[in-house]
Amino acid sequence: MSKQVFKWIKTPCGRSKYLELQAKQGFLAQLRLNWFILFAAIKDWNLPNPDQNKGSDS
Repeated sequence: MSKQVFKWIKTPCGRSKYLELQAKQGFLAQLRLNWFILFAAIKDWNLPNPDQNKGSDS
């Protein structure tokens, strides 16, 4: 699932926070993780994806 989420969360600090929150267990931790994913995806919506290849101009 991390690869799919990283399509929406594009900043290094956001990705590290996602991994930190994903490691926690419990209902409130899952709620916090989903809340974070929602707002991080909205915030990073217009940023370029750092995982895409940038060398294909032709």
